[in-house]
Amino acid sequence: MAQEQTAVRLTQQMVQIDSTNPGNEEEGMKQFLLSFAENLKNDRVAVQTEEVLPGRHNVMLSLSGNEERAELVFICHMDTVPVGNGWNEEPFSGEIKDGRLYGRGACDMKSGFACALSAFQSAVELYREERMPGRTLKLIGTVDEEGNMSGVEKAIQAGWVTKDSLVLDMEPTNGEIQAAHKGRVWFEIAVEGTTAHAAAPWKGADAIAAMAEVISFIRKEFVKLTHHPQMGASTVSFGRISGGNQPYVVSEQCMVTVDMRLVPPYTSKDAEEIVKRAIQYAQAEIRDVYSRDKEVPSTTRHKEKNGSKIKITYHITGDRPYIEMDENSELLIKLLDSCEKTIGHGAETGIFPGYTDTAVIAGKLGNRNCMSYGPGNLELAHKPDESVPIEDILRCEKVLKELINGLSA
Repeated sequence: MAQEQTAVRLTQQMVQIDSTNPGNEEEGMKQFLLSFAENLKNDRVAVQTEEVLPGRHNVMLSLSGNEERAELVFICHMDTVPVGNGWNEEPFSGEIKDGRLYGRGACDMKSGFACALSAFQSAVELYREERMPGRTLKLIGTVDEEGNMSGVEKAIQAGWVTKDSLVLDMEPTNGEIQAAHKGRVWFEIAVEGTTAHAAAPWKGADAIAAMAEVISFIRKEFVKLTHHPQMGASTVSFGRISGGNQPYVVSEQCMVTVDMRLVPPYTSKDAEEIVKRAIQYAQAEIRDVYSRDKEVPSTTRHKEKNGSKIKITYHITGDRPYIEMDENSELLIKLLDSCEKTIGHGAETGIFPGYTDTAVIAGKLGNRNCMSYGPGNLELAHKPDESVPIEDILRCEKVLKELINGLSA
């Protein structure tokens, strides 16, 4: 296959490796990267692995350059989401049909990973030709990005990336350079009530009804939040809810998980205040509901005011800050220039709607040179018949090679 098709071939090979999380996980991808590094046959390529979770390892390939200049780091996750149902194509075939390459991970993010590998291979060629790159180049494969992002956390702890690194991931960005992220805060809210017969609900305290009040309050508060000129609106969704027992029994417990995506200036402290106010509101509503019910005898109403109580607790299970784009970022300027030189025009800039390895690095280290640029459309990720256009792979491959050349000057 022609040199410019290297990334296509590598994408097919990686899609054929089941690295689902949960599932087979990343061992196959780890071995693939180690084999790739060995086949480069260059003793200047250093290889490191780091165990993150039992039997699950990050992998880093590095090519040393001028240590006085900020290193360039390509970071790509090795795991994919599970296959799921509804496929028409074989999910691990890497089949090419009508100009698209199909398979789980095709766009999220094995095609982008392949572009990074191809660009890294080109950098090795510069070494062979004694055209030394101007700065160190690293390629990191992380585990668990589709889980708790523990792989990138470990890469930060190990010093594989720093505040000064130029860090690029190859998530699918549909041709854009995406250098901003909404913050992401996760809550788990639990309600404890008091069980009773549904024929005499005033004898209990309805946990599900209280949770309904909590959810409604939070949703209404989010409508009031100010929009950001670039990132748009903060959003909230409720991913999982459980509670109750039988239809004729007042529920004594209920639990819900909450996902909040926050735009500047809102932080997890603002989110927590909304949850606290929602809890206070729900407790008051459920405590007093039967005291306002004319069908309940007055003696019952009087007792209920000081009767069964609702207990509502919460804890934060995830907290990632928002990341704003820095228009003066060295990496952004160089990447825009690389797009101009290879595809004849600059790229649009925007926000990445999810949270990525580079966003974690930016938030943890205060690094202003973290962004995403990769082949494919995020809307096709995690879906049946996931695919990526071949022309997108070729575009990204060329841009990354030019980026290395531009940063080597």
